[in-house]
Amino acid sequence: MSSDPWGRVDETGTVYVRTADGEKVVGSWQAGSPDEALAYFERKYEGLVVEIGLLEKRVRTTDLSSKDAMAAIDHLREQVDAHHAVGDLDALRGRLDKLVELVEARREERKAQRARQSEEARQAKEALVVEAEELAQSDQWRAAGERLRALVDTWKGLPRLDRKSDDELWHRFSHARSAFSKRRKQHFAQLDAQREDARRIKEQLVAEAEALSGSTDWGPTAARYRDLMAQWKAAGRAQREHEEELWNRFRGAQDVFFAARSSVFAERDAEQAENLKLKEELAGEAEKLLPITDLKAARAAFRAINERWEAIGHVPRDARPKVEGRMHTVERAIQEAEEAEWRRTNPEARARAAGLTGQLQAAVDKLKGQIEQARAQGNTAKAEKLERELEGRQALLDQALKGLQEFGG
Repeated sequence: MSSDPWGRVDETGTVYVRTADGEKVVGSWQAGSPDEALAYFERKYEGLVVEIGLLEKRVRTTDLSSKDAMAAIDHLREQVDAHHAVGDLDALRGRLDKLVELVEARREERKAQRARQSEEARQAKEALVVEAEELAQSDQWRAAGERLRALVDTWKGLPRLDRKSDDELWHRFSHARSAFSKRRKQHFAQLDAQREDARRIKEQLVAEAEALSGSTDWGPTAARYRDLMAQWKAAGRAQREHEEELWNRFRGAQDVFFAARSSVFAERDAEQAENLKLKEELAGEAEKLLPITDLKAARAAFRAINERWEAIGHVPRDARPKVEGRMHTVERAIQEAEEAEWRRTNPEARARAAGLTGQLQAAVDKLKGQIEQARAQGNTAKAEKLERELEGRQALLDQALKGLQEFGG
């Protein structure tokens, strides 16, 4: 008979293993010596030790599921409980019991982790829903649309919740996206309609602008172009494919008109500048007639200068008052000279002036006689009254004599 601390072989070849519950039959060995029998079943025991060690390592270091781990533990426990090995089977059961505790602890830990992850996923999805519902009211179509697409990608990367919760949140999320898409579609449909209206209006403006491009009615046409530009701005933008083409036509028509106007105005300005130079020369020639000494010659010379003046044409508006004022000064001097000459040579006026002078001279002489008479009579008061009257008559006489001198005598 052969034995070791954990098993023995009896005379019949039966192999036993020692356990806490007493000896258990391992099996029958008839192929060799008892030592060979114990060695064989000891190797079986070492095999179980290795398998349990490997399972312990897998449970601790890998993400082996609790279900698979328990299945492996049960399988090993069946082998241990079958007593087909010689060794400390109670120690193996103890290790398997501890492994069960570890698996259960890991299962609870994973359960708690899944609960945390689920709650985090719920909060993340609720946040996505809230943001999507806010974006659904946005008018920033491009930015909001891009953000909603990014939210969908984020949603797809989150774990699923329980079916009811996940479906409810997805319904809100999807509804927000649909609401935004509907509003965006309505907006761009309205925008397309507005741009179509703008296109029709601008085509009419272009047609009128092109029709006016050949006009030479400079002032009114330029004013009309300003009106057309104001209408263009008020019309809004047409579709992109039409806007640039219409604008090029509209601007091109204006450029034709304003280029022609600028050319004409440049020629006119050059002509008027030359006219101003000529009129300034004529004004200087007219000013040499002053002062008027020979009225007849001055009148004839001024008439000839004025005829040349009238033939010259327009001068720049801002220079007109000064140069025309110089001519008017000479013209007024000639007119004053003509009036003086007329007064001097008018017989009727001279006769009236002479008659008035004679009457005033007679009145003065009479008053002088009356004053002398009053003083001779000693009537001082009457004399003083007559002297005051004489002063007035004498002043009138002096004025009349001066006027008579203008007539040459």
